[in-house]
Amino acid sequence: MIKKGFFFGIIAAAFLLGVIALKQASPAAKEERIFKEIRVYSPYYIEKITGGLAIIDKRDGTKEKPSAKEVMLRLDELESKWGKEHLVVEGNELIILGENKQPITRIYIQDKREREFLKRFYGI
Repeated sequence: MIKKGFFFGIIAAAFLLGVIALKQASPAAKEERIFKEIRVYSPYYIEKITGGLAIIDKRDGTKEKPSAKEVMLRLDELESKWGKEHLVVEGNELIILGENKQPITRIYIQDKREREFLKRFYGI
């Protein structure tokens, strides 16, 4: 009887650790509409290479090759850093700035969730 309980305890602990690891490796939740519009202007994209995935910077072509587990988290980190420098909120509009701080485009912020996403993800 004790052996069965011990066995099921080990299985439950392994399952729980797997769920925790999966949660930690998942990228942050995003507001789909506004993130897609911002993403068009982001200088980062993912490219499939022989050894896995690489993050490419469109501005200078530099490649980063994080592990497969970390690639989405690193992409989020780079985009967040870029957004702090190139995104500005004025009223109900998000202004995307170019490299010389000139406005490229304006995106209307539709609701409170999008505004909270901008604060949480980009820190603006």
